[in-house]
Amino acid sequence: MISGNAFGIDLGTSNIKIYSMSDDSILVEKNMIAIENRKNFLAYGDSAYDMYEKAPSNIVISFPLSNGVIADINNMEELVHYFINDLSRNNIKPADYYITVPTDVTEVEKRAFYDLVKEADVKAKHIWVVEKAVADGLGLDVDVKNSQGVLVVDVGYDTTEISILSLGGIVRSRLIKVGGYKFDEAIRNAVRKQFNLVIGQKTAEIVKNELRLTEEAGRGAIVYGRDLVTGLPVERELPTKMICEAMSEQFRVVIDNIKVILELTPPELAADIYRHGLYLTGGASQTSHLASLISKSTGLKVNEAENPITSVALGLSKIMKDSNYRSVAYSIEGK
Repeated sequence: MISGNAFGIDLGTSNIKIYSMSDDSILVEKNMIAIENRKNFLAYGDSAYDMYEKAPSNIVISFPLSNGVIADINNMEELVHYFINDLSRNNIKPADYYITVPTDVTEVEKRAFYDLVKEADVKAKHIWVVEKAVADGLGLDVDVKNSQGVLVVDVGYDTTEISILSLGGIVRSRLIKVGGYKFDEAIRNAVRKQFNLVIGQKTAEIVKNELRLTEEAGRGAIVYGRDLVTGLPVERELPTKMICEAMSEQFRVVIDNIKVILELTPPELAADIYRHGLYLTGGASQTSHLASLISKSTGLKVNEAENPITSVALGLSKIMKDSNYRSVAYSIEGK
């Protein structure tokens, strides 16, 4: 086990997850920042999300990450600093940092994650990089260091990362620009087309997240939005069938890419995957019908994560606590 202060950071487009070793906890907050008049720092995390789609034009609320990579390095540094400061109770001390990176991105984009921690003024002693899919596997209680093939599908907000793991490394990986946001957009577009109604992104996200409960209750989803014909605010009930059909095309893109990865998988690893099934995680993986549709389309058992939002952070905690897994982390200092 690492002695002293240490943090594990998983940067998601929608949520930032930080594991703190000192109190064995995981912070989960919205990865958002609110800037007033282009220069004044106003809010961050969940507080910034509360303002989202409600703020006046002089307040810009943004996601510093886009499609799994850092799009706004300065604001991302600010966010990391503020979150670490909160976890350190306003007393940041020298610490080791472990940060996850997507596999299927350029070396320059990977380097940006390392530089982010280095420049965030968080007193980093050592910075270790971990492939996100490997941390995901560990967080799902899979022993990623053995020779067994493991298929992990992480459905995030902006992207879905599909990876084959074996012997502590990644055999195949594919990052696609489909995730929870595209599911939400599909719902918004369907509502606009069928009801001439404009709803917000937050509303679409709530409809998506509560779909399972809505279906179980045998009712439609109640939404509020702006009627395109009258321009007035109205209430509508959305049929659950319409919501499911709206997202089905995006589900199909995820499934088609899983099939592509499986076609490229060596036969021995494919046999392991057939025996054990695939592992489904990520914040948007809980979307109703996604797991069952993947299983039906691939013929594989789908193992759904117990903690889909924090599985990567849980994997980082294992790497930090167990020396057997320390070798999956590496340094890119000086590269």
